[in-house]
Amino acid sequence: MMAKFDTYFLMNAEEAKEYAVAKVTKFPWDTASLQCKEIGDGNLNYVFRVWDGQGHSAIIKQAGEALRISADMHISTDRNRIESEILLLQGKLAPGYVPEIYFYDTVMCACGMEDLSDHAIMRTCMLQHKTYPKFADQISTFMANTLMGTTDVVLDHKEKKELQKKYINPELCEITEDLVYTEPYNDCAGRNNVFAPNAEFVKTELYEDKELHLEVVKLKMDFMCNAQSLLHGDLHTGSIFINEESTMVFDPEFCFYGPMGYDIGNVVANMIFAWCHGDAESADAAERETFCGWVEQVIVDVVDLTMAKMNDYYSRHVTDRMCKTEGYQAYYLSTILADTAAVTGLELIRRTVGMANVKDLTTISDSAKRTRAERICIVAAKRFIKERQTLHTGKDFLQILHDAIAAC
Repeated sequence: MMAKFDTYFLMNAEEAKEYAVAKVTKFPWDTASLQCKEIGDGNLNYVFRVWDGQGHSAIIKQAGEALRISADMHISTDRNRIESEILLLQGKLAPGYVPEIYFYDTVMCACGMEDLSDHAIMRTCMLQHKTYPKFADQISTFMANTLMGTTDVVLDHKEKKELQKKYINPELCEITEDLVYTEPYNDCAGRNNVFAPNAEFVKTELYEDKELHLEVVKLKMDFMCNAQSLLHGDLHTGSIFINEESTMVFDPEFCFYGPMGYDIGNVVANMIFAWCHGDAESADAAERETFCGWVEQVIVDVVDLTMAKMNDYYSRHVTDRMCKTEGYQAYYLSTILADTAAVTGLELIRRTVGMANVKDLTTISDSAKRTRAERICIVAAKRFIKERQTLHTGKDFLQILHDAIAAC
């Protein structure tokens, strides 16, 4: 059977069943009752759930050679190896916050991992306006441990540089550089998705705002040059499994060394998208108040708890002698907070007008409400970017959202 998998090809569900039996050897699979379903809904990969009648199950994830949203966009299938190794590393830094990896295969560009069917994709839950009281505490622990734990502040500098070399990710970084830091401000590739009622608003507020462009290019160069920490690189609610008790992060194939505010800002921005959907689509005022109120508290807590835990991690684990200099720790954390604010804005803009929109906005059924929601995101985003140095607490982040809501 294994000879079949000695050369790369894109598997279907039947082949994924055979593959799971061959590769996930920790389970005594009952092949007579084996079933498989393709469950992937992302743009890059093929994801299969394989299970049998005896309670054994696993996820098989395979990297395709072309993006599912565009056959013209090709990226290296080595990203599956990178993702698997990153999850193993993150599992050591933040135990219990990522799925267990059973194996990874550099021939088939596939891996096997823990089945989290008792969790749900967080974005799906946000669209249903569910609340998760433990989320802010759990995601802030994950980010503080995985981000601070891979910095020059903590690691031996040679060890950190080896990690940086090992996880260089130029093709996926190029996608981020194009889709996050370039195209939303000029539509230079002609593939932005702009909601028609907001076309003139986008033209004025994004394409023609030269002051904004200057700030974005500063951020773009920093993203490309500041090898601060090993990022997840795509940490949104579609990359998080969640239930009442647990938060599990997956899909870190965009990982590379960059400014750690990139991950934190992505989480904050995606909570703002969730707020917009809850505001527009809640069944009644009570549901809107409960869900949107919870989201607002999460925004505050994600910022404040992450920064507090990073501060504590720094104090307990700092190894670099010069990083112990009085005043540097506070300065270092302030730069992370400014980057967090900036990326909150960048993510709000690119998911509103760029190539890859979010369902939180696109599924708002009423055109006027969607128009308003998108404008809230854009108005808030511009302030997050332009005023990033002035935000010091989670309440400052929330105030910008409240101001945008009032303005729109």
